[in-house]
Amino acid sequence: MLSGSFNLYFIVNVSVENLAPCKKLVRVELDATAVDAAFDAVTKDYQKQAALPGFRPGKAPRAMVEKKYDAEIKDEAKRKLIGDAYRKAIADQKISVIGYPDIEEVQFGRGQILQFTATVETAPEFQMPEYKGLTATIETKSVTDADVDKALDLLRGQQADYKTVTRSLTNGDIAVVNYTGTCEGKAITELAPTAKGLTEQKNFWIETEGNSFIPGFAAQLNGANAGDKRTVNVDFPADFVTPQLQGKKGVYEVELVEVKEKVLPPLDNEFAKKYGAEDFDKLKAGVRTDLENELTHSRSKSVRAQTVKALLDKVTFDLPETAVANETRNVVYDLVRQNTQRGISRELIETQKDEIYSIAATNAKERVKLAFLVGRIAAQEKLEASQEDVLKRAQQLAMMYQMPFDQFIKDLQKRDGVNELYQQVLHEKVLDLLEKNATITETAPA
Repeated sequence: MLSGSFNLYFIVNVSVENLAPCKKLVRVELDATAVDAAFDAVTKDYQKQAALPGFRPGKAPRAMVEKKYDAEIKDEAKRKLIGDAYRKAIADQKISVIGYPDIEEVQFGRGQILQFTATVETAPEFQMPEYKGLTATIETKSVTDADVDKALDLLRGQQADYKTVTRSLTNGDIAVVNYTGTCEGKAITELAPTAKGLTEQKNFWIETEGNSFIPGFAAQLNGANAGDKRTVNVDFPADFVTPQLQGKKGVYEVELVEVKEKVLPPLDNEFAKKYGAEDFDKLKAGVRTDLENELTHSRSKSVRAQTVKALLDKVTFDLPETAVANETRNVVYDLVRQNTQRGISRELIETQKDEIYSIAATNAKERVKLAFLVGRIAAQEKLEASQEDVLKRAQQLAMMYQMPFDQFIKDLQKRDGVNELYQQVLHEKVLDLLEKNATITETAPA
């Protein structure tokens, strides 16, 4: 019921003990006079608002109010005293606290000295390294005519027509097949329960050019005609997408159902109009611009990654355990979500939980460490995230998630995510600064 703070000039003692890196024990002691003043203030506040039988609101005798609301008065006085004393002690001792304190009451009561301890996690202390002039190496690249032609061929492929032919399959065709696969004499799903598509398919399209599907599979079908059956032997690569099959051999019984010839459209003005360009020259110019923008983005991404690594390597300091634990949980959640979206079952994820946790813990430590460095750089450079910056970021995310902007903002507020956006914007500003001030060496393409 009471608002405002008590007079805390009665704090008689504050001591700080280092329990571990980034963890302190703060002991606070208040004079009994402060405790009695708090009880008096809270009691008066209750007395003003109490409605007891036989008395108008605010007119009940103090003794009756104290008797009826004794527990509530005691709880509120304790809460306010400890809260205000804790904040003042932390400010006076200039302790940078992370998260919430673990407060244990030692002594509290009317006419008694208040004593309590607060176990807190603190921001790490470290000497800020030089963050301007961090080195990065990038390849000297430019968009060539060959790059543009390759991109146009990809666009052309998107508009391809597929014509069924009666001749033998040759390189560049599409093979429409039925197949069943085994590995080590067993159905593939016995080794990899989620790999149903690798075990059996009907009317499955395989490009014969390149190493689509499984490397070496399509090449063994060349020369076959519709209706032919062949046994195809494959070696699953060491980095194959299905872990249980990596480095193993597979055997497929394949029936060629159809041979389809890939017919590409001509590169002309009509083709260009399908992509919203006035003519082919405009399409070609637009493709070049897109490739140049991609190259610029790729260079920027590489420089940022290298400067961040260089910054992390420049300094070592202890990290708050709770911050690392919280971030580890976030990374684990992201990894599990990504694997689930890729079709990996919960059962398989469970078998890999130790590996997932190990990866998550390493990533979390780097993220937490970088967050403290970014915070210090932002403070030194007086970088700020304006409301306009945050709104722009929110609009970008709403578009990315294909959500109405108003709905995205409501969801953000519901989960208290506005501060997270501020941090994201500030993070980007710091990375911009690192990139702008990096010492970049260009090398010839490999």
